[in-house]
Amino acid sequence: MGTSEATARAPRGGRGARERILHAAVELFARDGIHATGIAKLTDVAHVSTRTLYQHFPSKEALVSAYLHRVESEPDGPVHVEAALERSDLSARERLLELFAELPADSPPPQVERGCPLHNAAVEAAGTMPEAAALVARHKREFTARLTKTAAEAGAQDPETLGRQLAVLFEGARALSTSLNDTQPFHDVRELATTLINQATGPA
Repeated sequence: MGTSEATARAPRGGRGARERILHAAVELFARDGIHATGIAKLTDVAHVSTRTLYQHFPSKEALVSAYLHRVESEPDGPVHVEAALERSDLSARERLLELFAELPADSPPPQVERGCPLHNAAVEAAGTMPEAAALVARHKREFTARLTKTAAEAGAQDPETLGRQLAVLFEGARALSTSLNDTQPFHDVRELATTLINQATGPA
């Protein structure tokens, strides 16, 4: 059952309203964009009044920031691929490569390739939502630091450079896939990432 269907059955306001608003934000902001999603649409999908929404989130930017925190923390959310760096069943080198793993051959391509919701939010928030932009920048810096740490564990001679290079490949592939609505960049980037990792650490 989708978020819209679930929230449509909920009573307006009352207990659980904040969670319904966040669920609606995750659905609508990721699918339609932040600026394209008005308060009226959010309240309709969350099944709350405008007053209730503003009681929980005093501004749209406050809601966007809460949305980004939620997206960032969801274990099965759109940034969960980054969790490959934390897998204990893989070596450090394997964790770096897993980050660029190709989609299974039997996986149906998405109708719309949405890419990284944090990156998309940063593009929309530029110059208008400093708190949201700062949250995304912090996440991206921390992600690069995790790449650098993993690169050091993998034996890279210059882990900081490898970490930054892999971050560029990873983020670039996701952004280009979104622009083209095509997952081909994900397939192309694995070979490039493997070459960089081999050059920095030696082939497996």
